[in-house]
Amino acid sequence: MRTNFKIVVEYDGRKYSGWQIQKDRITIQSELEKALSIILNQNIKVFGSGRTDAGVHAYGQVANFIANTELSCEIIKKGVNSIIKGSVVIRKCDIVHEDFHARHDAVSKEYHYHILNRDDPCAIQRHYMWHVKKKLDLKQMQECCKIIKGKHDFKSFEGSGSPKYTTIREIFSAEFFMEANHNNHDNDNIDRIIFKISANGFLKFMVRNLIGTIVLAGLLKIDTQQFKDILNAKDRNLAGPTAPAHGLFLMNVKYP
Repeated sequence: MRTNFKIVVEYDGRKYSGWQIQKDRITIQSELEKALSIILNQNIKVFGSGRTDAGVHAYGQVANFIANTELSCEIIKKGVNSIIKGSVVIRKCDIVHEDFHARHDAVSKEYHYHILNRDDPCAIQRHYMWHVKKKLDLKQMQECCKIIKGKHDFKSFEGSGSPKYTTIREIFSAEFFMEANHNNHDNDNIDRIIFKISANGFLKFMVRNLIGTIVLAGLLKIDTQQFKDILNAKDRNLAGPTAPAHGLFLMNVKYP
């Protein structure tokens, strides 16, 4: 029976060269396709909601694949998880309409970026946060969030080689949150900052380029007017550096 399956995938991106299949590199897509092809005894092509960069993590990546099988969703899920063993996990598997496509049908995606903002580095979670030593001005960063909300041309924050027909995207929400480190002996020391952003789509490196530039505002190296000028200039050379991949998480993808 020809069936369209929708899966929600969680992964630690540290040892992978991103989502998309690449020659002679280990990627999330290639690992999933390999495991599914073994379980279903046929060549399986997995379609993701979008490409995450090398080193980027996900709690809620969505993908779909079509297979001729009588196997249940639960058996497929457990089979894949037993083969890949831990670094990539299928959290949900459901049968969906034959026309469903994880990328084409997505209406919004939400990313979180984690920053550790203190002098001391972090031993345990250093692979999942960007360590920024100097104290950041959160008010300045929140003002930058207000500037990017709505529909804009984000060409200034686009990575090279980005496949697209337009650089215009609509940001539905963007905000910074402070989070206490509950393992810290000093309960008053709130040293973790999470940037949460939701949009109808993202350009290559867009979130990381936004973060790299907004952090410049947080360090008072640029002001909010300069940030706005960078956005309007549509020139990547004027924006800040690309923030490290390991602080970025794809949280969820929404559908109609």
